[in-house]
Amino acid sequence: MSTPEQAAPDLSEQIWEMKYRLKAPDGTPVDASLEDTWRRVAGALARVEVEPEAWAGRFYAAMADKRFLPAGRIIAGAGTERDVTLFNCFVMGRIPDSMDGIFAHLREAALTLQQGGGIGYDFSTLRPKGALVRGVGADASGPVSFMEVWDAMCRTIMSAGYRRGAMMGTLRCDHPDIEAFVEAKAEAGRLTNFNISVLASDAFMQAVAADADWPLVFDGTTYRTVGARALWDRIMRATYETSEPGVIFIDRINQLNPLSYSEEIYATNPCGEQPLPPYGACLLGSINLAQLVVRPFEADAHLDLALLDETAALAVRALDDAIEISRFPLEAQRAEAQAKRRIGLGVTGLGDALIMLGLTYGSRAAVAATETWMARLQRAAYLASAELASEKGSFPLFDAERYLGTEGAMRLPEEVRAAIAAKGLRNGLLTSVAPTGTISILADNVSSGLEPVFAFEYDRTVLMPDGSRAKQAVTDSALRRYRALKGDSAPLTPAFVDAQSLEPGAHLAMQAAVQTYVDSSVSKTVNLPASIGFEAFKDVYRRAYDLGCKGCTTYRPSPLRGAVLAPRAAEPDAEPAAKTPESSSVVYMTQPLDRPEALPGRTYKLTWPESDHAIYITVNDVVQDGRRRPFEIFINSKNMEHYAWTVALTRMISAVFRRGGDVSFVVEELKAVFDPRGGAWMKGRYVPSLLAAIGGVIEEHMIAIGFLPERVQLAKPRRPAINAEGDGSGEGERLERVAQCPKCGGLGLVHQEGCDLCTLCGYSRCL
Repeated sequence: MSTPEQAAPDLSEQIWEMKYRLKAPDGTPVDASLEDTWRRVAGALARVEVEPEAWAGRFYAAMADKRFLPAGRIIAGAGTERDVTLFNCFVMGRIPDSMDGIFAHLREAALTLQQGGGIGYDFSTLRPKGALVRGVGADASGPVSFMEVWDAMCRTIMSAGYRRGAMMGTLRCDHPDIEAFVEAKAEAGRLTNFNISVLASDAFMQAVAADADWPLVFDGTTYRTVGARALWDRIMRATYETSEPGVIFIDRINQLNPLSYSEEIYATNPCGEQPLPPYGACLLGSINLAQLVVRPFEADAHLDLALLDETAALAVRALDDAIEISRFPLEAQRAEAQAKRRIGLGVTGLGDALIMLGLTYGSRAAVAATETWMARLQRAAYLASAELASEKGSFPLFDAERYLGTEGAMRLPEEVRAAIAAKGLRNGLLTSVAPTGTISILADNVSSGLEPVFAFEYDRTVLMPDGSRAKQAVTDSALRRYRALKGDSAPLTPAFVDAQSLEPGAHLAMQAAVQTYVDSSVSKTVNLPASIGFEAFKDVYRRAYDLGCKGCTTYRPSPLRGAVLAPRAAEPDAEPAAKTPESSSVVYMTQPLDRPEALPGRTYKLTWPESDHAIYITVNDVVQDGRRRPFEIFINSKNMEHYAWTVALTRMISAVFRRGGDVSFVVEELKAVFDPRGGAWMKGRYVPSLLAAIGGVIEEHMIAIGFLPERVQLAKPRRPAINAEGDGSGEGERLERVAQCPKCGGLGLVHQEGCDLCTLCGYSRCL
């Protein structure tokens, strides 16, 4: 009989098989087991050491014990000889305000995404929409329009492994196009490969508090003045509706950066835990706190602080070695990484560790324990880096007097400052708490990063070799260990709380506690119920600023995000019956429909800049059960250059249409085609290729005949009609947030730490 203890390791093995197991080009496994994977990674990291075998053994022991978990790029790439980077995080160079500069940076972004790195870009350097472009007598299209160019490029770049590319786009709070930026993702399907965040300065936050005027400025020219509080409310309203943009407190990031004497930061990586300078890069690793708990669930349960010290020191060395063996998409990234030798050592399993000690996430006792652990990790990491500096040398831009004089370094313990002054420092920055998604699952499904447990139990549907589907119970690591010790019928302790049952203040208290001991930043999502009032929602961001956080990201389910907020339903006894043509408006069949003699249809004229002649697209429909659906398509033009491929395209699309079903995927596939020669601007938006333009026409037709719904658009700012108290904190029915997974189609997608993770198939994507 299957038990919960057996379920999570099965899921861990599947994640390893899908994402991290090394295979030959023909699919033949090279890593025979997860232990082989750890040996491969440990050996690759240790080969730059004077005593590689000794260090490989120590690295392996920490990883095999799941105390130290390198980030996914390291596990997937180290020791494979593949042309991939081991760095998760990049921020690209400052974009010049010229067409040549813009597209040169677009190329750099494509190369970085291709090798597996997530990227961040600040678009504040681009002139606002409508500004004069001297020399060509034209008006600028603005930063948001160029973000669409990046988005189109990103859709076609498959990063190393199974992930699509992820990007962060930032804009200063005083840029004249800030309002357009804030509402850029109000339309469903727009900028889907971007997270977006507003760079909020201290001056802006003070102006919001004072309800003062706020000038919108570019290149020394004030374009107009708005009310700071009105702009803040506009940012908050967009975030309330769509969970974006996030807010980055950029002045605080720069003030607390120990490397502020040598760099200025304008953007972060996609999940926000790595604020980086132009061409900055950082690789990541996590210490699994849950694995360090001694006598879990007993009265004398505690975290082994000596083992934390040992593991942190070993992890610093391993990550520093990873800098030496990694490839880089761009030479500028290599130069930046080697000049400062940034690493991002953080934690995972924090939520589970607290549960094992009987501490409720966000409580005073939990915050105090977290501060103790993080202070210990910070101390151990910096002392280890100082020792490495005495052995291998400090990072090239290290200047003891200037480094120790920064506000960020002044916050370090005196013992650490003394070690740095005496021995130097190998790594410019050392600590960061990143999303650990699939890495946490690989470590027996511990809680992710610094987050609370998202869900203690859920069912995952597994596709079997014979095509059938089976359900697999998945249980959080802490719950499995509790039941193994106390029995399945033992009542849970009050410490067993999940993300949905926590107040916003609990999330913020933990974020602030961790951030205090992190020199870079942390990735944290404050999960909020859909019912929270707008004023209470805004207060979350204000409190995050007052608590000293470097940014704030929330997730509130909304129609635009595709999420639903519904009571947890009981499992049905049997699978629901398949829909029949009588019960569904979408008909599935294997044989194509016969063509009636006459069909209704429409013809659309498409003008493409590179073609001397217009392209005419005719879509004919068939009527079934009172509903029109696409049946066939014809594409015609006088331009014979397109003749062969347009004939092939019409035959293939028509064949798909005639077999019924939900054929809307044709639109998405066409719209994702990116022409390396460049696309065109159409109706104020960038279209990446002629095929994408044809996809847009088909989409327009499907919407017109009712086959596809209208595009979702944010309503204008309004007062939400919800509880008068506005805090959404009443004792209501327990709720959970799920969305449809783009890979398996199941309702198992959850959002945490800036990432989407499917609890059904293991799909993950940083957004």
